[in-house]
Amino acid sequence: MNISVGSSDISLSSLWDAVIHQTDENSGIYTIFTLIRLPKALVALLAGVGLSVSGLLMQALFRNPMAGPSVLGINSGASLGVAFVSLSVGLGIGSSSFLQNSGAWMTILASSAGAAMVLLVILIVAHNLKDNVALLIIGIMVGALTSSLVGIAQYFSSPDALQEYILWTFGSLGGIVYEQIIVLTLIIILGIIVSVTLCKSMNLMILGEQYAISMGLNIKRYRFLSILSASLLAGSITGFCGPIGFIGIAAPHLARVVAKTSDHFKLLPLSAFIGAITMLGCDTISHISESGVVLPINSITSLIGAPIVILAMVKGRK
Repeated sequence: MNISVGSSDISLSSLWDAVIHQTDENSGIYTIFTLIRLPKALVALLAGVGLSVSGLLMQALFRNPMAGPSVLGINSGASLGVAFVSLSVGLGIGSSSFLQNSGAWMTILASSAGAAMVLLVILIVAHNLKDNVALLIIGIMVGALTSSLVGIAQYFSSPDALQEYILWTFGSLGGIVYEQIIVLTLIIILGIIVSVTLCKSMNLMILGEQYAISMGLNIKRYRFLSILSASLLAGSITGFCGPIGFIGIAAPHLARVVAKTSDHFKLLPLSAFIGAITMLGCDTISHISESGVVLPINSITSLIGAPIVILAMVKGRK
C-alpha cells in the first residue's frame, strides 16, 4: 500500500509489472519505484524500528511510561547541531546557507554531532549520579537548554535560513539515497544488537533497582548501554529524517496492550514490528492529499500517536 501511494497513482500490478518486465513503456514507473518509493518505504521501516526500540529502552530505564527517545534531550541536541550550522549566517559566524550548499550528508553530520554532544553530557552525569529520576530531570533540562539556544539562533537568522530549518524540523522520509540507507541500516542493527543484550536487565528492572542489584545487575553498565543504544538509534534517525515524534512512546504502549506481558524478550521485537507498521501507515497517510502535497511526517505521527497513547493508557488502567 505504501509504495503504491504518491503524487502519481500507480497500482501494485503496474509496479510489479515494471519491476519484472522492464520495458521502455514502464521505465518511468520503474524509476519512480526504485529511486523514490522503495527507498522511502525502507527508511520508514528503519525509523519505526529504531524509534520504537529506543522508546522501549527509555521506558524500562526510567520506569516511566511517558519516557521516549527525546527524554534525554538527544533530539534537541540534534536540532541544535542543524540549527547552529543552518542559522549561523544570522549570528554573523557563517558565510552561506549550510543546507543549500553542503548537502544532506553535512546535515546528517551536524545533527549527529549535536546529538553526540548531548549524549556525552548525559553519560558524564549518569556516571556520577545513582538516581534515575535525577537523571531524567537533567535530561529534560538539557533539552530545554538546547531548545532555548535554537530559539536564539532562529531569532537572529535570515528568513531563507529559517525556512530551511523549519522544513527540516517537519521531518521527512524522502530524499534519502541508498548509500545513506546502508549507513542508517548498519547503525540501527548495531543499536538493536545492544538492545537485545539488555532484555534480561530490563526484565530485572521491572521490580526496581534494589531487586535488580540483588540479582547481580550492574546498574551503571546497564544505564550506560541503555543510554548509548537509545541515543544511537534516535540520534541517527533524527540526523537522516529530522525529528519524528510519538512513535517511540506509542509503539511500546501498543506492544504491551497486544502482548499483555512485561517480558522484554517479547516486547522488543513486537515494539519494533508495531513501530515499523505505524511509520509506514503514517507515511501513507501523509501522501493522501489530492493536490500531490506531502504532509509533514512529524505532524502525522503526532496526530496518530497521541490518541494511541491515550487509548493505551485508558485500556491499561481498565
